Amino acid sequence: MLEYFIPNCNFDLISEKVQLKLNLEVGQHFYWSIFSYQVHGQVLINSWIVILIIAIISILTTRNLQLIPGNGQSFIEFVTEFVRDIAKNQIGEKEYLKWVPYLGTLFLFIFVSNWSGALIPWKIIELPNGELGAPTNDINTTVALALLTSISYFYAGISKKGLSYFSKYVQPTPILLPINILEDFTKPLSLSFRLFGNILADELVVAVIVSLVPLVVPIPLIFLGLFTSGIQALIFATLSGSYIGEAMEGHH
Repeated sequence: MLEYFIPNCNFDLISEKVQLKLNLEVGQHFYWSIFSYQVHGQVLINSWIVILIIAIISILTTRNLQLIPGNGQSFIEFVTEFVRDIAKNQIGEKEYLKWVPYLGTLFLFIFVSNWSGALIPWKIIELPNGELGAPTNDINTTVALALLTSISYFYAGISKKGLSYFSKYVQPTPILLPINILEDFTKPLSLSFRLFGNILADELVVAVIVSLVPLVVPIPLIFLGLFTSGIQALIFATLSGSYIGEAMEGHH
């Protein structure tokens, strides 16, 4: 019937064009092939740059500790106390200390990643495909961080309660079993998409405005983006601590 209405149509050519369109990828990415796996090279490069920045700052500010701290030591002590307060408020005074390293690493990595997207001119570094940017504007990074938090609060709950931890799924009534299970799936989803969506949206808005108006005009938006980036790191670390504290609830 189709050939009757379109007698001169080359269906082989159409199928080739359709196949070509289906194979197109949204955006360009730089991949590394490791054995039989393809690794997102951009995310790895970005992440290691952020880790290097954190490591350098940490070494420079703690290599010569003094009783009367200087500016660098005062800064790192302030960050440490800030993270300790987050952990103490969310997890409780008895258990929070062993979770400070995890929450601190999470907070610093996200904070520096977010700020690097606004302060570092990634676009001047050319890659064979794609371009560099903040690690947290890639969904792979935010999902990985959210899954780490999920593993952490499962570990926290099981280590304190044993297998009785899973009894929470049938409390206060077994009827809520599907809802309680679904809650554990929505936690990493909300963590990852909240962080990814906010950072990506901020970078897109700044990029569009910079392309439309002179550089001086978007400066207030850039500062607003820096503030938002810090808040997102705080929210992620706070929620992670809250989930861990919730998993150990009743043992504080």
